[in-house]
Amino acid sequence: MKQALIFYGGWEGHTPKETSILFKEILEKNNFEVTLSDTLDALNDYESIKKFDLFVPMWTMGEISNEQCNNICRAVAAGAGIAGCHGGMCDSFRNSTEWQFMTGAQWVAHPGNDGTKYMVNLKSDNTFTEGLQDFTVESEQYYIHVDPAVKVYATTRFPVAVGAYETNGMVDVPVIFTKMWGKGRVFYNSLGHTYKVFDIPQARIMMERGLVWAAR
Repeated sequence: MKQALIFYGGWEGHTPKETSILFKEILEKNNFEVTLSDTLDALNDYESIKKFDLFVPMWTMGEISNEQCNNICRAVAAGAGIAGCHGGMCDSFRNSTEWQFMTGAQWVAHPGNDGTKYMVNLKSDNTFTEGLQDFTVESEQYYIHVDPAVKVYATTRFPVAVGAYETNGMVDVPVIFTKMWGKGRVFYNSLGHTYKVFDIPQARIMMERGLVWAAR
């Protein structure tokens, strides 16, 4: 049985505990043994975390120590996977460029804030979107700065909301992407402002597929 560590905390507006419980249920359905932690202390000892096949961060706007970051980066490079969503993974630790390097992106804006209506456009012929159709979301539309090495499977088009960025014209920003970190797989889904976003079938299915795919 594969083992996963979900660690959650930070800004409560992202419903970290509720989202973590949802992801725990999804993983258990897929025959994972899941450990939940509400503290980053779970990352303090490399020997303790190298057993995990998957890490799922659900932590927004926090601070991670160099040792904690080095431990999880090392574990992923050795073959564990990491998968997460929204600010829980790509706005976790704004002061840690190594974390951003591993995870592949950093949130910078959500023009229009929560409740913005936008489209998620799916690419075809891949594991994550197979059998799914484009869909509409009313939530935060994440504008992220992205590692050029990522492989993109879903996008959303800006601008939708008013802002100074409009003068750049239309741009497609990744919603779903993957990359590698050493031997480890990285999966990110920019949806998930709260756990309720995963009531949308496409959002939940892509997240489930990503969690399972990323694991060692």
